[in-house]
Amino acid sequence: MRVIAIDGPAGSGKSTVAKALAARLNLDYLDTGAMYRAVAFAAIQKQINPSEIEEITEIAKSLDLELTEESCVVNGIDATTEIRGSEVTLLVSQVATMPEVRIEMVKRQRAWAKTRNGGVMEGRDIGSVVFPDAMLKIYLTASEEVRAARRAAEVKEGDVATIAADIERRDAVDTQRTASPLVEAEDAIVVDTSAMTLQQVVDHVIGLIP
Repeated sequence: MRVIAIDGPAGSGKSTVAKALAARLNLDYLDTGAMYRAVAFAAIQKQINPSEIEEITEIAKSLDLELTEESCVVNGIDATTEIRGSEVTLLVSQVATMPEVRIEMVKRQRAWAKTRNGGVMEGRDIGSVVFPDAMLKIYLTASEEVRAARRAAEVKEGDVATIAADIERRDAVDTQRTASPLVEAEDAIVVDTSAMTLQQVVDHVIGLIP
């Protein structure tokens, strides 16, 4: 399969770069983080306490998810905007630490790529766990200031300082969790996007394709 894995922390530019890259290469695109957000959204809808790991795991397994580049429909509800909101953002870090939820999402991610014979996939464990044999693994990063400013512009909710604190919290949770932590895959190529335009990043990544 022709899989390009793009991992990295929040605000590093994963989604923007992955979408542009997929368009340039005529490949399908998958935001795996949106899948975990969809689980969190469904748990909130059912008023499930974050401590109820078994119940959230069951939600993940039974989730009816229609995810495209433009929309996210969860159990028949259009949650495209809601999955990016503060309530889901606070819960998704906890959901993403649950091993059985991750197992279910990885299973779905691999099935997605198999039916398309590859694609551009972005998240936090694509190159390290989901597709360790991806033809290209990129680890995107950027300075904390740049990442906070980008996320503030994206969500249009909260000030940069508050978002920077949330990103710091997310980084700590993502890198320290036991199940599939955020790490640079051994053979991943690190790309710092702090001082690069989108066009420059996409051109650079395309130049790295074997």
